[in-house]
Amino acid sequence: MQSNTVLTYIKDVIENMPKDWLNLTTHRLDIYDEELAKSQFLEQLEILFDTNNSQSSALNELPTAYDYIRLGHPLSCVLEWVVAKLNNSKAENIISFSSKTVPVLSVLRKNLLINKNTQIFYIDELPDFFDPDVIQHIYGYKFDVKKINSIQEIPELDDSTIFISQRDDICNFDLISNVDFFINIHPDLGSLILVNGEQNKSYISEIQHVRRRETIAMTPANTLVALNYLLEKTTIDSPNNAIETNKTLVLNSIKHITDTTVEPLVGSSGLSMQYAIVMGLVHHALENHKGKAIKIIVPPNCYGGTNDQARRVAACSDTIEVMDLPVDGGKDMVQSIDLVLNKIADEDAIPYIIAEIPTNPRVEVPDLIKLKDVLSKERKTKNNETAIDPVFILDQTFCPNVHFLGKYEILSSVRTIAYVSGSKFPSGGKCTAGYCVANNKSEALMKKIELHLRLCDNEATNLQMEILAKQLPSMNQRIHDAYKNTREFVNYINDILPEAKINFVSEELANKGFTPSVFSLDLPTKGNTDEEKETYKRALNLKLINLMISEIPNESKFCVSYGQLKGCYWTIPATSTQGTTKEDDKDYIVRVALSANLDFELHKKVFSSFVKSI
Repeated sequence: MQSNTVLTYIKDVIENMPKDWLNLTTHRLDIYDEELAKSQFLEQLEILFDTNNSQSSALNELPTAYDYIRLGHPLSCVLEWVVAKLNNSKAENIISFSSKTVPVLSVLRKNLLINKNTQIFYIDELPDFFDPDVIQHIYGYKFDVKKINSIQEIPELDDSTIFISQRDDICNFDLISNVDFFINIHPDLGSLILVNGEQNKSYISEIQHVRRRETIAMTPANTLVALNYLLEKTTIDSPNNAIETNKTLVLNSIKHITDTTVEPLVGSSGLSMQYAIVMGLVHHALENHKGKAIKIIVPPNCYGGTNDQARRVAACSDTIEVMDLPVDGGKDMVQSIDLVLNKIADEDAIPYIIAEIPTNPRVEVPDLIKLKDVLSKERKTKNNETAIDPVFILDQTFCPNVHFLGKYEILSSVRTIAYVSGSKFPSGGKCTAGYCVANNKSEALMKKIELHLRLCDNEATNLQMEILAKQLPSMNQRIHDAYKNTREFVNYINDILPEAKINFVSEELANKGFTPSVFSLDLPTKGNTDEEKETYKRALNLKLINLMISEIPNESKFCVSYGQLKGCYWTIPATSTQGTTKEDDKDYIVRVALSANLDFELHKKVFSSFVKSI
């Protein structure tokens, strides 16, 4: 009876859900509490369920489930809530993934850190990209795999037990007490993991964190398919015949945009792509430089996901260490790279550098000739042997139109992998997919990166490829048009609020092709002490954002993104993109991202009223 009531209610919810649940990639921060991600949304949904209220107006008032759909979204929360109800579990125990491999890896990672063995059981077959040998030797995870004929064959063990089941009906689980983690996988939709028993409660946040950093939640479109299957038991259609056409269009567009010839790779998100890059390079190092330490060099204030992921990789291996690379706020990227590479050369270690150009959030670009020189410089170990040359991993999300890697371009002679978050300009905010490209000197590295992208089942979905195929051809024009608005807005702010500090590219850099449409705004402050000044500035940041989103609700939005098709996005990096960054490295400034499509005069008018109020 309870299950029928739940399904009837969810059917009404799906019919009345806001269209943004399916189409948005980034959601409002002004109605979001990150510490209550998912739970606050579901608590309010439960109240609506108890009163049988599925009206559109009520659903539209629910708090933000997650600020970015890579982490989760309203539909993933609804699916997890329904599955929990149907399987007599708690919603927090159910976690959906776009990947069919990563839920397994998330349990294995936790058990590596607590030195616990894992037994993996399955009945029919494992996904063909699940490679136990690579997972054991490159990721360092410890487990055994056993094929069984019936779930009842699984004995009671002290080790963690995982049962993997491939099925169309991924929402139903055959629960027994001897299994700690049930993973249902579907070939087209992704997977669901059910954490079984109070003794495994500590795994939930760890599994969520893996979904947050190394992969993505089941996509909204696929989640909707899973929900509709649960309601109607209709056949889940296999992908259409346009898959290969879309893939060819996307890969050709990327090569044209980046002026590269090596076959690109496309992942389910920028961080999914970055994880494949890092693990692919780790794999290459372990095979080609046995016994040498691996150093991942990362700016301490860069995007929090990049920073956190690098440290999470290092936490799983005594061979890997993260080193800081100061690049922002008066620190020179080239000098910092030179210092850290000299130190690593002396230790005869392997240097992998991750950096954003322009930097985020202060939108700074280093001297590129000096950057090439410092990366190309031959260094010696303390034994006077030639040191291993670095691999430069370039996040060019803020300037995907700039040619760094082409045959005669500035970084063509340096081993370089460049990647871009596709939720920004490549898709115009329509999906999360990310891509990476290599110059000719790094072509050999791409095989390992592709291996780990596939192993983690983090390749872009069919729908993501379809979206990119439509959006990529117009990307460079959208970048140009959005930059024009941004430059005009920056000039306007300089005129009416000259005491504010604006971080944006110079006209000289723009003439060289660096035309981002995002800038950071350090507002003027007041106070007698540093603490008073900082408190005042942080309050002023929120005052500005709240004014813009309340006066221009259809265009100005408090959220994290960039490269959107319309409107203006406002955020504070310290409380959004830098969520896992060390406090001393956070930036309590306003980051503003403009599109080509907005009411520019209205934005100037509202900003002017803000200036008059202070």
